[in-house]
Amino acid sequence: MSTIRKVGLVGWGAIGRVVGTALAEGRVPGAELTCIIDNRPLGDTAPAPQATFEEALERCDLIVEAAGQGVVREWGERVLTSGTDLLVASTGALTDDDLSKRLLAAGPGRVYFTGGAVGGLDLLQAVRSFGPLDEVRLTTTKLPSTLEQPWMDEELLTRLRTATGPVEVMSGTARDVPVKFPKSTNVAASVALAVGDLDAVRVRVVADPGAAHTRHVIEASGAHGAYRFDVAHLPDPGNPATSQVVPYAVLRSLAAIAGRTGQIL
Repeated sequence: MSTIRKVGLVGWGAIGRVVGTALAEGRVPGAELTCIIDNRPLGDTAPAPQATFEEALERCDLIVEAAGQGVVREWGERVLTSGTDLLVASTGALTDDDLSKRLLAAGPGRVYFTGGAVGGLDLLQAVRSFGPLDEVRLTTTKLPSTLEQPWMDEELLTRLRTATGPVEVMSGTARDVPVKFPKSTNVAASVALAVGDLDAVRVRVVADPGAAHTRHVIEASGAHGAYRFDVAHLPDPGNPATSQVVPYAVLRSLAAIAGRTGQIL
């Protein structure tokens, strides 16, 4: 009989609630929700006991991060060195080279990353075995309100708030763009993780007041082929900065880790 994974869930927000509810209802065979870690009191509505991070590391063999890049920076390495596995949703934290290297080297716990709002990352990861891709581009289009950031000057904020069509907010590499949009561009870091090079991925962030769907277009090419992945998701109504599909991507990753048969790997 296979072992049941004891899951500690970090974060009870738009992603965590969907993931935690599915776990509590037994919809992920081989995994059970043991506790929830959140810095807010959750009361009686949560389907599992609330715990501190230290308590979770004692009780669980898998921590699922659904609370933002700061959690990965502060706790990621400690989770792994305690012997507990870690599933990361906020891949944008991996734009920090030092943190990325430490997480990938840490153990005996294993670190996993969910693909989140985009597909094709498994193919890009396979393709890189042929050699580096010549060009990788990502264009992310979202509602202007989800892209406003504290570092923006009045001119840029005004452009966002008065836009009547698509407006390019920033362009750069997967190293620098996610740092500027920590809640909106985990996809850029995920693409870079798949191709193995933060600086090889060129990223454009576009604000569009008509963007009923959040859209990510990945274009990659090399000597061995050309690839294009175009996805459009409804934003989460509770947190429009993330797509509705993200918690289900986390659940799919969880099912794979827990050993569900029939998974596409």
